[in-house]
Amino acid sequence: MNTGFETLDYVVFVCYAILILGVGLWMSRDKKGHQKNAEDYFLASKSLPWWAIGTSLIAANISAEQFIGMSGSGFAVGLAISSYEWMAAITLIIVGKYFLPIFIEKGIYTIPEFVEKRFSTNLKTILAVFWVALYVFVNITSVLYLGALAMNTVMGVDMMWAIIGLSLFAAAYSLYGGLASIAWTDSIQVVFLVFGGLATTYLALNTVSNGEGMVEGLGIIYDKAPSKFSMILDESNPEYLNLPGIGVLIGGLWVANLYYWGFNQYIIQRALAAKSLKEAQKGILLAAFLKLLIPFIVVIPGIAAYVIVNDPEMLARLGADGLINIPSDGAADKAYPWLIQFLPTGLKGLAFVALTAAIVSSLASMLNSTSTIFTMDIYKQYINKNSDDKNTVKVGRITAAVALTIGAIVAPLLGGINQAFQFIQEYTGVVSPGILAIFVLGLFWKKTTNKAAIWGALLSIPIAMFFKIGPKGWAAGTSLEGIFPSVPFLDQMGYTTLLTMAIIALISWFQNKGVDDSKGFELRRETFKTTSTFNISAFAVMIVLVFLYAFFWK
Repeated sequence: MNTGFETLDYVVFVCYAILILGVGLWMSRDKKGHQKNAEDYFLASKSLPWWAIGTSLIAANISAEQFIGMSGSGFAVGLAISSYEWMAAITLIIVGKYFLPIFIEKGIYTIPEFVEKRFSTNLKTILAVFWVALYVFVNITSVLYLGALAMNTVMGVDMMWAIIGLSLFAAAYSLYGGLASIAWTDSIQVVFLVFGGLATTYLALNTVSNGEGMVEGLGIIYDKAPSKFSMILDESNPEYLNLPGIGVLIGGLWVANLYYWGFNQYIIQRALAAKSLKEAQKGILLAAFLKLLIPFIVVIPGIAAYVIVNDPEMLARLGADGLINIPSDGAADKAYPWLIQFLPTGLKGLAFVALTAAIVSSLASMLNSTSTIFTMDIYKQYINKNSDDKNTVKVGRITAAVALTIGAIVAPLLGGINQAFQFIQEYTGVVSPGILAIFVLGLFWKKTTNKAAIWGALLSIPIAMFFKIGPKGWAAGTSLEGIFPSVPFLDQMGYTTLLTMAIIALISWFQNKGVDDSKGFELRRETFKTTSTFNISAFAVMIVLVFLYAFFWK
């Protein structure tokens, strides 16, 4: 079997690249007689329709960390990792109903700007620095590394050249055009992402069933690896520390999801660019329904790869090429790139296009949001308060280029990390609990004060590190080592959030003696009123989720 790219695969990939670059550059152009201003560049002129918002949300979210990282976790953990995707569906509904109406009503560009309206410029700056550092050193870096890993495995491209190639591709249209070109190309990227991803799922399951089809293959992997289909892991499972049983449903995963979908600039920026609140909420619903589909594209292939690798007969069908770059317990992230090698000519190119689309769209989104936060919340605040639109857009482009360069330099340092998806979640989880605590209390408790929120932001990091490193870590090598249990990082996030909220609440209460803060929001019931279409669709999503968890609850 030929595992390399053939002419047709290259043709498919080149056609995709030309299409994306063409649409991106077309949408980047300045309209006749109109020079691009800050709203055009950072918020797509607030003109996005619901379908562009929904597809762009998914394209920004689904990246190498899902295709490569989550497939790797599917190989190592199984379907339980799908909780990140399925619970995101209901989180999106919560964000659309309760958070988004307030953000749009306030007319904000960035999440830190919202912090300034509710609290203070000092807190806004603290959080802006947090986000810029997180996007550059965790998100952008990991997406580049995982994307390069895929190109290296499938096409044999040197890792450094792959990182450079992906960087230039994303930069080609996103740096100049801003959010408008990113959002419109995302609508195309999602089509490639879904159909290319499904092609890999079909191949993996068809290989398992020896040509008997996808449904038969799904039944076989369910029979051969039943432990991989358990959604709720017990403490005996070696992956319990990553997905702590029932704690996934009632604990820290809510922190991860609410932070990511509600207060993460490169995600919520799409909804802030909507034509109206109703358009934004319809886009949120589309993204929620697509989220239900994602595990079948990114997790099931990882489980299928696990079954193939551990079944000598199935592995033998792949011939000698099946032993090249083979995934293992210590190299689970090779699962998805390994499967792509065995797709037939043409489909291999399509599957690789899906992966590239996921990488490039997320990378472009992260760059745009990094530049938005730096330009609007740091540059215009402290460096050039009187910057005009032309200069603001120029600084945004330069910032994105610098962030991309730093990410490309740091990305190779991630080599050797197993289950990169878990790595990303774990280190994002150091910052997200404090931010979530500040926003939830700031939005819905009028007594929350600025001083309390600043203390919460600053103390949340050492609290998170306390749970991450110790007391077990500090007791290592001593007689106390066996006394302290390891705390799953999702539980760590939950505990950190609750403690941070308690600190903020106590300081606020003692500072204002129970009196409402002067910047507290007066919330009205009408603000959260949604259409019957939204309500019915939200109920449908919840019914599907109940069925999925009931079926795989074991």
